[in-house]
Amino acid sequence: MNRYPVWKYAIMVIVLLVGLIYTLPNLFGEAPAVQVSPAKSTVKVDASTQQRVETALKAANLAPDMLTLDANSIRARFGSTDEQLKARDVLQHALVPDANDPPYVVALNLVSRSPTWLSALHAFPMYLGLDLRGGVHFMLQVDMQGALDKRAETFASDLRTALRDKNIRGAAVTRNGQAIEVRLRDAAAQQATQNLIQDQFTDLAATASQDGSDYKLAVTIKPEAARRLQDNALKQNITTLHNRINELGVAEPVIQQQGLDRIIVQLPGVQDTAKAKDILGRTATLELRLVDESAEGRAAELGTGPVPFGSERFMDREGRPVIVKKQVVITGENLTDAQPGFDSQTQQPKVDLTVDAKGGRIMRDVSRDNYRKRLAILLFEKGKGEVLTAPSINGELGTRFQISGSMNVVEANDLALLLRAGSLAAPMEIIEERTIGPSLGADNIAMGFKSVAYGFLAIMVFMCVYYALFGVFSSIALGVNLLLLVAILSMLQATLTLPGIAAMALAIGVAIDSNVLINERVREELRNGASPQAAIHAGYDRAWGTILDSNVTTLIAGLALLAFGSGPVRGFAVVHCIGIVTSMFSAVFFSRGLVNLWYGRKKKLKTVSIGTVWRPGQADETSLAKAK
Repeated sequence: MNRYPVWKYAIMVIVLLVGLIYTLPNLFGEAPAVQVSPAKSTVKVDASTQQRVETALKAANLAPDMLTLDANSIRARFGSTDEQLKARDVLQHALVPDANDPPYVVALNLVSRSPTWLSALHAFPMYLGLDLRGGVHFMLQVDMQGALDKRAETFASDLRTALRDKNIRGAAVTRNGQAIEVRLRDAAAQQATQNLIQDQFTDLAATASQDGSDYKLAVTIKPEAARRLQDNALKQNITTLHNRINELGVAEPVIQQQGLDRIIVQLPGVQDTAKAKDILGRTATLELRLVDESAEGRAAELGTGPVPFGSERFMDREGRPVIVKKQVVITGENLTDAQPGFDSQTQQPKVDLTVDAKGGRIMRDVSRDNYRKRLAILLFEKGKGEVLTAPSINGELGTRFQISGSMNVVEANDLALLLRAGSLAAPMEIIEERTIGPSLGADNIAMGFKSVAYGFLAIMVFMCVYYALFGVFSSIALGVNLLLLVAILSMLQATLTLPGIAAMALAIGVAIDSNVLINERVREELRNGASPQAAIHAGYDRAWGTILDSNVTTLIAGLALLAFGSGPVRGFAVVHCIGIVTSMFSAVFFSRGLVNLWYGRKKKLKTVSIGTVWRPGQADETSLAKAK
């Protein structure tokens, strides 16, 4: 009647082992470290880089506790923050000779002290939020003039297209900074262009003038439009940062505007600080331009002549020059999706791009007019452009095309992430970086964990005194519930905040409530005259329906908080919902396994240790047995 089959005990043992393994990393704590990652897709971090790091640290009399090389970064762990800061300065000086063109990202980090065998099992500690462990703080400066320059280039390109569509011949559109100049052949064309700007380009102001036989229009961005563009650029950058951080998987980030041109980014519990810094700091924007196929362009490409007027020189990934026209065909603003993949013919990594309807129309027109000519795909990072690939146009292009070339899988994934997250409306620069401490203070952290511990101990004492041996079983099940809760949070790499600790304390109370229901059901069966074995069996079976109903209704409330809440409320809801699930397992399945293991093997059971069983009319009668 009260026997578990072997497979159920096997499940209990496996769950305990898994819970213990994935909880252990949280007991080792974290140590300060310095992480070195590539700042460019063309730079690799390998054994030679590790040797350079070791040499630089040794020359500065710094001995890291551990120096590891993973897929794309090097981490050096130290015993104190003083050594960490000194090591960062040393490695910054040794690996980044030119701060304007850094080949590596050297950043502060925190790494787990967990043994390597736990890491090999993918057992990592759960993240702690800003209010518990702190995180990384970035202040980003937005280049508003760069945003206006970029917008002016877009206006110039759109104006050229509009003049061509209106059949206004002989117009030459040039841009100098934020000023656009239009040269026309006669007064009629000048007037038609001015009317076109007034009708279709409401953000621009045009001033007519005449220089000899040339008719000119000086076009500028209106002051109110410039202010609006700057505000929109800041908002778009904040949105893009949100997208990028979501791609990184950082929980509960803080991204907010500070002043007119600065953005604060706080990443709680982030592990890969260098990667976060790299992704946030990279102003990856995509531009498609035609390659200058003229004789002058080919001569400049071969190094035998100057770059023609209206063209620019960029380098490809092999270090070869490519001469491209300044006129931009489409930009990353037209991009709607970017996904990494593999070329079906060459099996090389690629990035599949999808553009919007406007971009698709432009690509079709350009591909028809420039058949068999080369189209360069440029990636601009930190103000510097690089030609990813410059294939020839072999057919009509539409809304879908791909980037392929000399890139590996990691580079293809990173490029797709940056492009998919959205282009930045304005370049940004990290002007401040620091690790920040807990916002609520170490005392609050200690009090939060103490509240869980003291609550757990108080419940254990009460259960053991009131329910005797059954109380011991309930207390063990309660400990298993806490173990599984921490293990699942660690497996999910969830971010634990102070509200999460409150939810953990609440989960203890919810879990023990189920055991109280079971124990009282068993007592009720004993009062009604049932045998001990029958009372145990009936107590668990009849309490299950009540436990399920109460937990499901509580879970519904938790899911509502999870769906509609944000920030601390959401952090509370995550721990609360997981705690309900683990409590149902531990309070019913696990505790019954312990009871069956202890009492189920006894065929002629006469007594059970469940405290005092009060019978109606016999207030002084004790239970069938007390714990010996």
